[in-house]
Amino acid sequence: MALEFDRTLKALSLVLSYPSTELQGAMPEIGGVLAADNRLTAAARRALRPLVETLRDTDIFELQETFVGLFDRSRTLSLNLFEHVHGESRDRGGAMVSLLESYREAGFEPATSELPDHLPVLLEFLATRPQAEATEVLADAAHIFEALATRLERRESVYGAVFAALLQLSGAKPDAEIVAELLEQPEDDPNDLEALDAVWQESEVTFGPDPNAGCPVGRDMLARMDMPAPKTSDLAAE
Repeated sequence: MALEFDRTLKALSLVLSYPSTELQGAMPEIGGVLAADNRLTAAARRALRPLVETLRDTDIFELQETFVGLFDRSRTLSLNLFEHVHGESRDRGGAMVSLLESYREAGFEPATSELPDHLPVLLEFLATRPQAEATEVLADAAHIFEALATRLERRESVYGAVFAALLQLSGAKPDAEIVAELLEQPEDDPNDLEALDAVWQESEVTFGPDPNAGCPVGRDMLARMDMPAPKTSDLAAE
């Protein structure tokens, strides 16, 4: 059962990654993994099916354009989780250091240029951890998953089912007040590229050695996610 849980986390990590022809080729297997996990309700598994089919069958350039428009051009849909927690505050850098050191202590070195809090990277890491620990970390981010699912459903995006599935796997009930606060943040205009560039430049995150950065594991890894946001892999190898 633990192996099934790990494979599901890997599968969800992959479907949230930037679309590629390799990903399209793997979608039958990925879809099979998601359809087989009985931790997800039948309704949750059915909800994931349109995403699996879309990633499998849609023109790759259209998939990539959609992905960028959703996740790269909107801070409120960012896959970098600390963006929702810390926004532009200095705490984000320290949290990033702690998370990266937790990866390294566990012998996990992300093979990507993405930031440590990038959700596909985190899910890949959690797939290597004991199930109880992985579930606790997912529970810490439950309110973020709920807010992202809601925003994506409003856009009628098939990606919303991923965050609903993650919320279900966490077994947690999100804090309604925090979710409401996250949803109050104004949406970015994905077509206003100049404004988006300016915002991202202002909030650039740098991180490096920090004498105050701890090395939390398990639930402590994402414990700061319990606070409202500031206003300002290869499956076949298994």
